[in-house]
Amino acid sequence: MAFLDWVLHPTELWAGFWYVMKHAPPDEKTNKLQVSGEMKRCYDFLEMTSRSFAAVIQELNPKLRDAICLFYLVLRGLDTIEDDMTIPGAKKRRLLETFHEVIYQKGWTFSESGPDEKDAILLVEFDVVISEFLQLSAEYREVIADITKRMGAGMAKYTHTRVETLDDYNEYCHYVAGLVGHGLSRLFAVSGLEDSSVGERLELANSMGLFLQKTNITRDINEDVLDGRCFWPKSIWSAYADNEDDIISKRNRENGMRALNEMCLNVLAHIPDVMEYLSQIKEPSVFRFCAIPQVMAVATIALCFDNANVLDDNVKIRKGEALKLISQATTLDSVKRVFYRYMVDLEKKNHPDNHVYEQVRKITQKTKNDIAATLKGGAPVDFTMEYLAIALFLVTAFFFFYSYSQSKQELV
Repeated sequence: MAFLDWVLHPTELWAGFWYVMKHAPPDEKTNKLQVSGEMKRCYDFLEMTSRSFAAVIQELNPKLRDAICLFYLVLRGLDTIEDDMTIPGAKKRRLLETFHEVIYQKGWTFSESGPDEKDAILLVEFDVVISEFLQLSAEYREVIADITKRMGAGMAKYTHTRVETLDDYNEYCHYVAGLVGHGLSRLFAVSGLEDSSVGERLELANSMGLFLQKTNITRDINEDVLDGRCFWPKSIWSAYADNEDDIISKRNRENGMRALNEMCLNVLAHIPDVMEYLSQIKEPSVFRFCAIPQVMAVATIALCFDNANVLDDNVKIRKGEALKLISQATTLDSVKRVFYRYMVDLEKKNHPDNHVYEQVRKITQKTKNDIAATLKGGAPVDFTMEYLAIALFLVTAFFFFYSYSQSKQELV
């Protein structure tokens, strides 16, 4: 099956080859970083908790790299506490609301995580993170502590508050992802690598985070419902299901698909802000850091739209597709071409009998028009069929000559 994927998507095969040749594994990159023993341990934590983030963070400009690594680990520690269902409610809320103070307490650790918490080791050795955090410049520390405080307060609120309305949904996503966009944008500006305006236009930074978080929430509905939780706003799903289990029930599939497509529509509304945010990023490593998650998200939401598999399983884009997207997230023009391609994919899946057909059509058409108007040469041209024809010809030729050579050997 994997071989067939590569054959049917030859540009992804090339992207995979390019990625392997150009990128060292994250642990190898860590060994090459000129960092102290404790900071190296922080990069080890980064690889343990997210190899994908480790790869892009380690390629950042040195002015930002350590600060963003520590920012990520602090928020990962906070998130690990929020996700741990074994911590009593009152204690969890207290930890979440005071975590911004914890990061200033030398030697603080936490060893009471549940047995199934995969990132528990981070909290067990959190004193290492604190030690390196305290060595950052005051400007970096101030941003990280402020975001941690606000995120912790938001997480504490939603330990006992359900996502009922669209306002709740936007607020929850702001707390867990939009604030990450705020913090990163402020760190970019503080570093001097980006203009100060990047750290001031926080409504765009918020949309960057919401585009990612809402994509994940939409995709993860099957896993979340089976785990006894649901982050889809009740104001959407209650129009199509009597309870959260019914969202993914095969007996309610037609209505579940309506709810899914409405969730996808909600995600797509953030695309204009995403494009505007990326247009203001100038430093190449910062641009790639911001662009890679966004191209992954647009590919994922295009995959999820009108896809019944989302209700049955956790769908993911192909590995080769992901590598191709990484290779293309280098310039604004290249990213625009990626978004254009997935708008075309969405248009193909958006049938007139879909109840959100008109809203999706307007978003995809406007996005395509905006991109075509700003690209040299206008709208991108899709050569997928040509590539596929060449790939099939080469595969057919290979098997023909292989069979021919085998038959000659048998005759001899």
